[in-house]
Amino acid sequence: MRVSKAADTGNERVGTMREGTLDQKHLLFGEDGSPNNYDLNMGLTGGGGWRTPRHRHNFDQIRYVIQGTLPYTETDVLKEGWVGYFPESVHYGPQERPEGLRTMVLQCGGASGAGYLSVARREATNAELARTGEFTKGKYHYTDANGVAQVVDGSQAIFEHATGGKLEFATPRYTDVIAMNPAAYDWLEQDAPGVSEKWLGSFTERNLRIGFLRLDAGAVYQAGQHPSIEILFQINGQVSAGGEKYGPETGYEFLANEGPVPVEAVEPTEFFRAVLHTF
Repeated sequence: MRVSKAADTGNERVGTMREGTLDQKHLLFGEDGSPNNYDLNMGLTGGGGWRTPRHRHNFDQIRYVIQGTLPYTETDVLKEGWVGYFPESVHYGPQERPEGLRTMVLQCGGASGAGYLSVARREATNAELARTGEFTKGKYHYTDANGVAQVVDGSQAIFEHATGGKLEFATPRYTDVIAMNPAAYDWLEQDAPGVSEKWLGSFTERNLRIGFLRLDAGAVYQAGQHPSIEILFQINGQVSAGGEKYGPETGYEFLANEGPVPVEAVEPTEFFRAVLHTF
């Protein structure tokens, strides 16, 4: 088990290839180079908002709206409390995120096994590319070896420079972002007393799972009993795990079949929960 509290995590300004201001608290990272590498973070849109052009990624994204409304196209939004699954290879945007928007984001390798390029590598590459070109409105502008002006998506430029290879996209498994309203789902009681769950969905042949977990005071959840990495993000309440007590905005990682690891609710508590693709 690994645990990280937002209160103990500093803010980092990220995404210099985009327009606007986005500060993030990176709670947990996976293993760089692994098909299940991931980044669990909390994002706050700063002054001036945050803008991206229409684009896509070669990894998965899951977004939970903590406060505000998250637009993911010119006409579609995730409301407060909603969850969006942004599958690899699926286009979304343009985005115009308002100031003050707070989200939890889980970025992870998709079902294709292409993995996820870590934030540290991306930001280091941003700095390198800024010396030979310019990021403007989400695009990277540069002059090639033949003196010809070129424009590519910022994410593509970073990936190709960081890896030395061409950015390839798997055949999309879905045609659009999947927007989910958790309030429309019922809580289902489990065998353990005081433990309830709602799974919003299971995605792809590798069984990415997205849902929520609820514990009554005194209830014990036995975590880490899945065939892949289990991620919890604590929304409210207080729990005891590994001899320590934890409150809201805490992230937990449990490796495949690491459990059972007991997580006991000191008071009623809810978590966002995800189980990453099984490889």
